[in-house]
Amino acid sequence: MWRELLVGVAAGLVVTWLALLVALVAVRPRGSLLGESVRLLPDLLRLVRDVAADPVQPRGVRVRLGLLLAYLAMPFDLVPDFLPVIGYADDVVVVVWTLRSVVRTVGLDELRRHWRGTSDGFAALCRVAGLRTTP
Repeated sequence: MWRELLVGVAAGLVVTWLALLVALVAVRPRGSLLGESVRLLPDLLRLVRDVAADPVQPRGVRVRLGLLLAYLAMPFDLVPDFLPVIGYADDVVVVVWTLRSVVRTVGLDELRRHWRGTSDGFAALCRVAGLRTTP
């Protein structure tokens, strides 16, 4: 009985992981967006750290951004980074989901206030994350 249960749980985990992998392939950034994402990484990490450390921000936002930083710092991923394109797609998807959630809570102007990069970099961040810069 225990063997069947363990096999069932393992099979369920494998099927779930494969479904997640298919979903990440479907939503991965296309073409130059992945390159833009990689170039934005240092400024993006500073933005996330600064917003998470801002005591004015709601606790939920700070917690989400703290969890995002922890996820990005983990030595392992849902999809290994050595796989071309898809390896970094899970990180990009998690960052995009988190940024969209934060923007819905604090607003795009608040992110712009904390952005230390160039205005072109902020525009690229909005493009990569699918954030609307105009109402």
